[in-house]
Amino acid sequence: MSTPSAPAAGTLLDVRGLHVHYGKSHVLHGVDLRVARNEVVSLLGRNGSGRSTAMKAVMGLAPPSSGSIRLDGRELAGARPYTVCRAGIGYVPEEREVFANLTVDENLRMGEQPPAAGAHRWSIEQMFDYFPRLKERRNTRAGSMSGGEQQMLTICRSLLGNPRLMLIDEPTEGLAPRIVAQVGECIVDMHRKGLSVVLVEQKLAIALKVSTRVCVMGHGRIVFEGTPGELTADRQLVADWLAV
Repeated sequence: MSTPSAPAAGTLLDVRGLHVHYGKSHVLHGVDLRVARNEVVSLLGRNGSGRSTAMKAVMGLAPPSSGSIRLDGRELAGARPYTVCRAGIGYVPEEREVFANLTVDENLRMGEQPPAAGAHRWSIEQMFDYFPRLKERRNTRAGSMSGGEQQMLTICRSLLGNPRLMLIDEPTEGLAPRIVAQVGECIVDMHRKGLSVVLVEQKLAIALKVSTRVCVMGHGRIVFEGTPGELTADRQLVADWLAV
């Protein structure tokens, strides 16, 4: 797997002072997150650190109590998920949500949208190049597929929305090593084709390999931001915030 190059100049996603509450529970405490055009940023941290909530807040699934979420200067804080999607953000949830009664082919076609301005146009044939297993099972109902196959399908369906930014939450959880490698190569190629990615990933090795920059979260805040090399060089930080 090749290492991504440095990010292009210019901010695509700009999150500032983001607070999220679930009822009386204060989950995010003033998160600041910036993602450049053509950059892969991994959000790292232990379970419960707020990574998935940050993704859901950007996607409009966890409305912020306060703060700003801007995509290329457009304010999206509090917008409905369909508005966020149409603005150019794709989302791959941890839950691998597929249309269980539809075939692989039908699921993929459900995801097809015209590309956002400046976005790469993805095709179903490209998806089959990434994951040949999906081509083999294109007429199979998604509900009867394995978890790994459903994860491939969810990633591809989101890509076919032709976003400018992809939010990917725990894509390798519970997958076999061979499929983990395929997912990693897919993310690297997304970056190669100019797509920005925010990745929540528990496997530190894969996150460091595909990322241009990493942010570590703890207790609902960003506690570190830097390059993969800067993170691995700080053993105390890794021990304090990432070690199990």
